[in-house]
Amino acid sequence: MNDSNLFDAYSEAVTTAAQKVSPAVINIEVLGPAPAGRRGRRAPSHDGGDEIRGAGSGFIFTPDGFALTNSHVVSGAKRIVATLSDGRSFGAELVGDDPDTDLAVIRINTSEPHLPFAGLGASQALQVGQLVIAIGNPYGFQYTVTAGVVSALGRSLRASSGRIIDNVLQTDAALNPGNSGGPLVDSRGEVVGVNTAIIRGAQGICFAIAIDTVKFVATRLMKDGRVKRSYLGVGGQHMPIRRQVVRFHDLEAESGVLVVSVEPGSPAELAGVHERDVIVALGERTIAGIDDLHRSLTAEMVGVSTPLTVIRRTEKLVLPVAPAETRGD
Repeated sequence: MNDSNLFDAYSEAVTTAAQKVSPAVINIEVLGPAPAGRRGRRAPSHDGGDEIRGAGSGFIFTPDGFALTNSHVVSGAKRIVATLSDGRSFGAELVGDDPDTDLAVIRINTSEPHLPFAGLGASQALQVGQLVIAIGNPYGFQYTVTAGVVSALGRSLRASSGRIIDNVLQTDAALNPGNSGGPLVDSRGEVVGVNTAIIRGAQGICFAIAIDTVKFVATRLMKDGRVKRSYLGVGGQHMPIRRQVVRFHDLEAESGVLVVSVEPGSPAELAGVHERDVIVALGERTIAGIDDLHRSLTAEMVGVSTPLTVIRRTEKLVLPVAPAETRGD
């Protein structure tokens, strides 16, 4: 196959995928009353004198109007307007959002039974170098398409909540402000990720939440409006441990989580955790830093008595702790 044919095949793959998914991509505007003394851009054709307070992208993934976007696009929204590719606008309701993965589900308020929707693929089978296409609304320019490749798999990205999002996709498909929440699709037109972040000042370093993670989160948001997780009730930071202490107690890591605060009435306080303790294990999992602790505090841990290993001065203690469910705001 010559270069011309290769280029034609590449162009056809991008064009076909974009045509398949674009009808399901929506422009999301978060509206609210204008703050006193400030005049912002008014929302067209909407009542109440609201102005656009934020905008992003999203995509419909069920024919009855459920759509995915980023949590940071719609979190705390008083009013949401979703505009379809044909120009029609509808109000939308926030079904639930999860700041820990920067994902949210909204539902478009319409009586239409069959909206255009995008099919969800699988991210487990993705390979580095595979063609991907990002579709979104950067800077308000609707349905912009960029193409690139999967640059890396299994990246970690810190969410605004402080937790680490695991198994994030890195791509060089160009993303800009307003692309947030839009789909990242493969050459078959199946969504393999939800675009979420760029590194400002860098060229070609963009991230998307892998669709396997998205499916897990979206299912729980549609069922409960939130994702259940557990917590201990400590404020902590990374803390190196002296080598003598590591060798004496045969620890598996040379660092842990220094407890800088203990929330009153929390599982940690009830278990007897003190400030200046250093957490080194939770159950069978070694805790070398705050991210390890976050990853360990899953929904399955809620209410389950689990050994928490801490170093207090030079002594190793094992305290039974029952993590509680994270409380909503």
